[in-house]
Amino acid sequence: MKKPYWKKMMALNKRQRTSFISTFMLLLFSSCSLSLAARAEPDTTGVNHKNLRTLIIASGIGYTAGVATLNYVWYKDTERQSFRFFNDFAEWKQLDKAGHFFNAFYLSDIPSRAMRGCNVEGRKADLIGALSGFLLTLPIEVMDGFSDGYGASVGDLVADAAGPVFFLGQKLAWDEIRIIPKASFHRTDFPPLRPQLLGDNLLSEIVKDYNGQTYWFSIDVDKFMPFPKWLNLAVGYGAHEMVYARDSQNEAIGLHPYRQYYAALDFDLTAIKTRSKLVKTLLYVASTIRLPGPAVQFSTRGSRFYPFYF
Repeated sequence: MKKPYWKKMMALNKRQRTSFISTFMLLLFSSCSLSLAARAEPDTTGVNHKNLRTLIIASGIGYTAGVATLNYVWYKDTERQSFRFFNDFAEWKQLDKAGHFFNAFYLSDIPSRAMRGCNVEGRKADLIGALSGFLLTLPIEVMDGFSDGYGASVGDLVADAAGPVFFLGQKLAWDEIRIIPKASFHRTDFPPLRPQLLGDNLLSEIVKDYNGQTYWFSIDVDKFMPFPKWLNLAVGYGAHEMVYARDSQNEAIGLHPYRQYYAALDFDLTAIKTRSKLVKTLLYVASTIRLPGPAVQFSTRGSRFYPFYF
């Protein structure tokens, strides 16, 4: 009998399940926040208390239910322990930390946008958003810290704080986001070697296979100098040849993990003009992904040009 998908996801290791939970909360919170932000009126009549109240109640209920459910699904069979930390910084070439940074950034940006959509003053909305970005991810590390066999990760906590700081720093400096974190994924040959850990279908591989994940900073160049509004420059980071978390484990089976760095062109979908709030929301969501385009990869294995890299 085929195992249900949610039971397959139980096979995630600590780092992967933390990333999955963060992504789940990101989708949960953004679905409510972006909906209200898209419906809001311009800031001409003061705070929209009705929308703000709806946002707080709906997000609070959804977030609490989501964390409670995930706590039951993933931690119900683990023994409780006194709170402790776990050093995982040497694992997966720190790509899991990049994922934490990415999620925490958008868990700051989306609440800020929703608050502004409720006509909350801009600076206050940004501060609330940045605080939300950290506090929304904090319970995951707390639960890990009390779970036998896991432990809270200092590296994860730093990445969870760095995302909101990166968001707030740009808003304080420019009152807008000019350097946009993005992510992309391509399938690799490694999951069949350890399908339970790295995935056995596209969806599970997106979550589990760090070999196929690339994280980017997309620079909105026209905000700094004359440049096409629809075109950005991006730098990216990835890694390859990782079937196990640590280099020594991979080297024991003949693999040699290495880092990959990228310089690429990117497309700024938010430059597309539209009056539709739905389309604007969809463009925003799509803009969290670095779309396929020309890229140059640099690594210890040399350099390589891709006409369409994702």
